[in-house]
Formats: sequence, structure tokens, C-alpha cells
Amino acid sequence: MKQMMMLLLATVLLTAGRAQTFTLKSKEVGGQFTNRHMFNAFGYSGENVSPQLAWENAPAGTQSFAVTMYDKDAPTGSGFWHWVVFNIPASVHELVSGAGDASGKLMPAGAIQSITDYGSVGYGGPAPPPGAPHQYLITVYALKSKVDATVATSGALVGFHLNALALAKASIVVYAQHP
Repeated sequence: MKQMMMLLLATVLLTAGRAQTFTLKSKEVGGQFTNRHMFNAFGYSGENVSPQLAWENAPAGTQSFAVTMYDKDAPTGSGFWHWVVFNIPASVHELVSGAGDASGKLMPAGAIQSITDYGSVGYGGPAPPPGAPHQYLITVYALKSKVDATVATSGALVGFHLNALALAKASIVVYAQHP
């Protein structure tokens, strides 16, 4: 009986020690972007479709989510914002494929897509210049409140707000290279 109690206690302690972490996943993107997600300009003929994204285990107190896609390797001196979405309701845990369309019809109610460095609203896929592969950081933020910004707010300024309001964030890195 004593051994059984010790085994039960050990199981409970091991299970309790495995905290679930805030995680971002995608059924569509892994190590490399496909033509489906690439931009349709600058020598690319991509479909410019935003990837499906899902997240889980947001921290307690999460009031909204935000998603960004950023290319730190862009030859701009300041990176490149490809997608900026904020004020996603706390009850939402997925963006479906194509949700980044400028029309916003697949975006959850209340979510705002702001202007990207392409100068337009919505998802703007990768279009790296010739050379080394670029790393595209897709991040979901669990936020303690909504973001006080508009569709015209720059990605950099939204990013400032996201970092100030973040309870947690989770990212995946996806690569693209000029053919």
C-alpha cells in the first residue's frame, strides 16, 4: 500500500511539474514557405495567402491576441512587417488559411489588420531579394488588454504596444529564398 501511495504521489508531482506552455502551430507552414504563401510581385507569382495558425495554453488574464509576421533579414535597416493583426478576441485560438485577405471577411469579428510595410492592409507574403534565405518570424501575443491602434498604425508602432501589453508570446520561424 505504501508503494502504491508513493507511486501515485510521484505521478501527481510529475504531472504538475509539466506546465503547459503557450504554443503557436500551423498545419500549413513548417520550415519553408510554399508558393501559396509567397507575394505576387517583385519577380514572384505567389498566391499571397496567409497561413493557418493556431495557438493554445494562453496565460490566465489574456484579454486579446495579436499576430505578426516580420522579416528581420529584409535589406531595409529596420526589417519588414508582412502582417500585423491585433484585437483578436480572447475566445479565438485560430486564424484560418486566407484570413489575412485585405477584405477581412475570414478574420474574427473585432480583429484589426493594420498596414504592412508593403503599404497595404492585410497579409503580404514573403518576397526576398536574391541571396541568402530570409527568416520570417510569425508570432502570436497573449495580451492583457486590447491594443489602442487603428488600421493606419504602422507595424513598428503596433509592435511597441504589443511588447508593452504582452503576457506571453509564441513564435515559429519559416524561411523563404529567391528562386
